[in-house]
Amino acid sequence: MKVTLSALDTCESSFTPLVVIELAQDVKDETKEWLKNRIITKKKDGGAQLLFRPLLNKYEKETLENQNLYLVGASNIRLLLGAEAVGLVKECSDSTMRAFTYGTRKNFKGFDDNNDDFLTMAECQFIIKHELENLRARDEKMIPGYPQAKLYPGKSLLRRLLTSGIVIQVFPLHDNEALKKLEDTWYTRFTLKLQPLDNIRGYFGETIALYFGFLEYFTFALIPMAIIGLPYYLFVWEDYDKYVIFASFNLIWSTVILEVWKRGCANMTYRWGTLVMKRQFEEPRPGFHGVLGINSVTGREEPLYPSYKRQLRIYLVSLPFVCLCLYFSLYVMMIYFDMETWALGLHESSGSEWTSVLLYVPSIIYAIVIEILNRLYRYAAEFLTSWENHRLESAYQNHLILKVLVFNFLNCFASLFYIAFVLKDMKLLRQSLATLLITSQILNQVVESLLPYWLQRKHHMQVKRKVQALKADIDATLYEQVVLEKEMGTYLGTFDDYLELFLQFGYVSLFSCVYPLAAAFAVINNFTEVNSDALKMCRVFKRPFSEPSASIGVWQLAFETMSVISVVTNCALIGMSPQVNALFPESKTDLILIVVAAEHALLALKFILAFAIPDKPRHIQMKLARLEFESLEALKQQQMKLTAEKLKDESREEGGEKMAG
Repeated sequence: MKVTLSALDTCESSFTPLVVIELAQDVKDETKEWLKNRIITKKKDGGAQLLFRPLLNKYEKETLENQNLYLVGASNIRLLLGAEAVGLVKECSDSTMRAFTYGTRKNFKGFDDNNDDFLTMAECQFIIKHELENLRARDEKMIPGYPQAKLYPGKSLLRRLLTSGIVIQVFPLHDNEALKKLEDTWYTRFTLKLQPLDNIRGYFGETIALYFGFLEYFTFALIPMAIIGLPYYLFVWEDYDKYVIFASFNLIWSTVILEVWKRGCANMTYRWGTLVMKRQFEEPRPGFHGVLGINSVTGREEPLYPSYKRQLRIYLVSLPFVCLCLYFSLYVMMIYFDMETWALGLHESSGSEWTSVLLYVPSIIYAIVIEILNRLYRYAAEFLTSWENHRLESAYQNHLILKVLVFNFLNCFASLFYIAFVLKDMKLLRQSLATLLITSQILNQVVESLLPYWLQRKHHMQVKRKVQALKADIDATLYEQVVLEKEMGTYLGTFDDYLELFLQFGYVSLFSCVYPLAAAFAVINNFTEVNSDALKMCRVFKRPFSEPSASIGVWQLAFETMSVISVVTNCALIGMSPQVNALFPESKTDLILIVVAAEHALLALKFILAFAIPDKPRHIQMKLARLEFESLEALKQQQMKLTAEKLKDESREEGGEKMAG
């Protein structure tokens, strides 16, 4: 990254700005000095031991705007020690993946003392974020200059600074040269090709790369469903008994694609090092608060919070709130059916072309309302989950995802289940499913990518004109970049992106025997989604901090649960079809028993397939077993060495006693 401002021309010639901290405009000087000291102080004295510089020097602040922007970096040695502290895994010279240690750095592929490229920029920014988040209060009772911003031992300083409004934001800087190269190989040329997942991982980290890998894989996996569904849509629309083959294929397909994805994911994450990364003793999340104490497992000093208080908050507040929201969602759904009845009655009474178009209006309005409710509920769920005070980031994410999934599932699919199994109106089911699917896809494309990109472009031009007018003879390349990026939106993670795919998977798998075209619409949407999401990551939002990840996490379980529900749904829909009912004119009990037996048989087949397909390829299993064996051997050798030294010391003591005697 090109650095041109004189503020960085210091004795630290190797200083490369990696992270930006923006303070509020009226922050007091003593607060700035205290924060600077905590960041640059040595680790043993409670600091982060990082490099900290203002973006502008005194002269430039007078010439340009008085921005409270500061740059954070780190020396190469500090980053290498940080890589060891966070447990980064890198490739060794013998092609194995091992946790990096500074003492054995020469054994790792591509390492050179004179080379600063061993760690990717994303890894460096992740290390700095980790160090900043783990700056905790020691003896301070408050933030200097702000008596109302109370502190207690163990409290995350960055969290308190953010909640107090002293720090506005903390974000990693883009590398414009690397970003341009990534864009050229990713989305700027509209050709059918695989995404450069390794390059995405190198720039944005494993979590983002895994999302794009899953999006690409899921899109290609939908193509067989789309191809098979097209003739069913064209030729056998009303013959539901002929959909048995299609529905059966759908059930096997949904199981196989998820199991095969796990194998591909294991291959990728082993190559990236995160599959081997040890995270058994995850540190408390920055938002976790409690009385400072000693963790009984790790022996480390950290905030402690009684689990019974968390459980009370979950069961006495969060659970009732979620139930209330679900009830409200069902109430809105009944209003939608009243609108459908009104539109249908109007059409039957007049029968004009205008009223035939009006039949789709209730579904379109309901689809928009669903999107609004989903987004409002998301904010409430985030607040509640944060208030529950979960110690680990993984626990926080799992509780948040569970809350949001339950509401979104009911909000998006309750009307379809009601139409299918209460009203038993297959024509209305097809119409509603098509409208919900297409409307939600269009809204997501506009709200997530196109509208933010247009607003960002407009703001970008305003800032460039402003900087050109202000900078006079100063080369403010870095200043311009930081000012532009600080005004960009903040990427809130892959949650919404996975949720969109989860709902899409539900539309495709739950009612495939009624609307086979769902897969085709999903494929078309996802081909554009890859490019719009790439544009969003590169040009709309600030660069997110890299986060190591070994899988898509709890989303894998969510997709697998949806595939189980789809078995029951499709079997019930086929059992309700007139053609199948005609086979059992006298006894409906026999029909129910056969449908239940078929459903159990398909579920059994599904679980057999899931068991038969290993989650990790054989060669990955062998490499992981080898690493575990070597770790045990190394531990054994260390214990033998300690035992030998102890015996040697004891023999020396005995020899000394004999000589004394």
